[in-house]
Amino acid sequence: MYGRVEAPHSNRRDLENLRKLSSYLWEYRGRVLLALGCLVVAKLATVMVPLVLKEIINTLDDQQSGLLTENSALLAALGFVAAYGALRLFSSLFKELRDALFARVRYRAMHQLSSRVLSHLHQLSLSYHLERRTGNVSKDLSRGTASLSSIVNLLVFNIVPTIAEFLLVATILLAGYRWQYTLIVVLTVVVYIFFTLKYSGWRMQFRHEMNRLDSLANGRAVDSLLNYETVKYFNNETLEHKAYSQHLSDWSDAGVKSQVTMSTLNFGQAALVAVGVTLIMMLAAKDVSSGAITLGDIVLINALMLQLFVPLNLLGVVYRGLQYALADMDLVIKLLERDPEIQDRENATPLLVNNPRIEFKNVEFAYLPERPILKDVSFTVEPGEKVAVVGPSGSGKSTLSRLLFRFYDVDSGSVMVDGKDIRDYTQSSLRAALGVVPQDTVMFNDSIRYNISYANPDATDEQVKNAAQRANLAKFIEELPGGYDTVVGERGLKLSGGEKQRMAIARVILKDPPMIVFDEATSSLDTRSEQTILEGLNAVAQRATSLVIAHRLSTITDANKILVLDAGVIVESGTHAELLANDGLYANLWQLQQTTDS
Repeated sequence: MYGRVEAPHSNRRDLENLRKLSSYLWEYRGRVLLALGCLVVAKLATVMVPLVLKEIINTLDDQQSGLLTENSALLAALGFVAAYGALRLFSSLFKELRDALFARVRYRAMHQLSSRVLSHLHQLSLSYHLERRTGNVSKDLSRGTASLSSIVNLLVFNIVPTIAEFLLVATILLAGYRWQYTLIVVLTVVVYIFFTLKYSGWRMQFRHEMNRLDSLANGRAVDSLLNYETVKYFNNETLEHKAYSQHLSDWSDAGVKSQVTMSTLNFGQAALVAVGVTLIMMLAAKDVSSGAITLGDIVLINALMLQLFVPLNLLGVVYRGLQYALADMDLVIKLLERDPEIQDRENATPLLVNNPRIEFKNVEFAYLPERPILKDVSFTVEPGEKVAVVGPSGSGKSTLSRLLFRFYDVDSGSVMVDGKDIRDYTQSSLRAALGVVPQDTVMFNDSIRYNISYANPDATDEQVKNAAQRANLAKFIEELPGGYDTVVGERGLKLSGGEKQRMAIARVILKDPPMIVFDEATSSLDTRSEQTILEGLNAVAQRATSLVIAHRLSTITDANKILVLDAGVIVESGTHAELLANDGLYANLWQLQQTTDS
């Protein structure tokens, strides 16, 4: 199997989830009560229709029996027919009013839940997003947010009306007819509900399996498309299609089992309804023949049974829909209950940079306890300084950037800015004071203007163009047919690696923060392109405190200090000239790159 999907339907807390769901509706409680009032009126009108129908039949029967004159019977019948039509009209009117009133409640609640989920996802730590598959998350969220509308619809428009109608029908039968009628109806409904809930609960396993396989298939498809180039490089289209097809094959098998068991459930429900209606009508026919009730009464009883069992016929569908919706809602509730690993302290204050000094003090850190990444790392970047960190791959260089931005917290020691531990600042203000040119620059599928101005959404077009000019992008952009309105494609696929990194440089130029991290910012550039943007980088760095995580040593020869990191430990420190003179690891790396470049 490709990956593992946790069963979303285990350990559910439906009542607690419904309580939490109600908070999204409480804001519109006035509308909810008004909609429920319309629902009651609509149901009263619906139940009264058979009563009027009974009077129509009895009136016409009295005329046939000679108890009423033809004119009197006609006038009475026409009055009852008019009432019959008015009741049907009122039933439809108040039903539609209920739907119209509740529409704002339903859609605003969905809006609020969706917004809260997205906001919470942005608050969750980087480790969560690195562990989860994008396709699985998007599919679960799609089902989860839609489930809010489903639960509201099923509860307010199906379950509550059905209960109200059952109570009204039982009251009419108990008040006007022998207790045996009510007993048959109650027994039929109880057995029907018991059978439906038990059988539906058993067959839910097939739907659970369908959801699990659906998420797996979707995750595989999205993953393969996000890694389109890798699939092409290794000529593995067949491998991806085969894995995707296998998930869908298993999904279709589970779907067949789900449909077969649903058909069995539908037949069982129909059989119970048929038995109940038959017993009621046999009893009614006997009472009509003995004169205990009228012909209109048997029409009334039949109409009431039909009105009652039509929504009951949908009980299985409603129950399954509610179970699926509750299961999907459970995914979202559990997601919202997941606490971010990195949180602001209660007494955290905004960072107001007076002295942009960065200090790592005895920092220890590991992504996994058994694999330490940084070991007692200490260094300082004084205001306005440019300090570079170099070293072999896997030595922990990029981890320094993640710790500075507080994507992770240190295991011990501290990272300090402006003389205080960064955990004493709010995350938002800390990141507002930091700029970054990352190693892997990802773009939004939007225009070049949007992607550059993402660092400062309020920037003017002139400021955007100036940033592009300083990042050596202006000429490239102006030569494009769409200019700054050119869409860069999913994750910036229409741009080369060097063009994307220039865009990242333009972003940080536009943001103009007091502290900047260059995380291997020129690693995707050739030597010629590298030299053309170094001047722009240096101009930005001159006005800021800069931490440069470097791959190309030629870009950091002017650094105030260079730190050499190896296996999570700083093994050398000094200027470019000092480190070359030491003839240590830095000198070896320099010599290796000079040989490679030549």
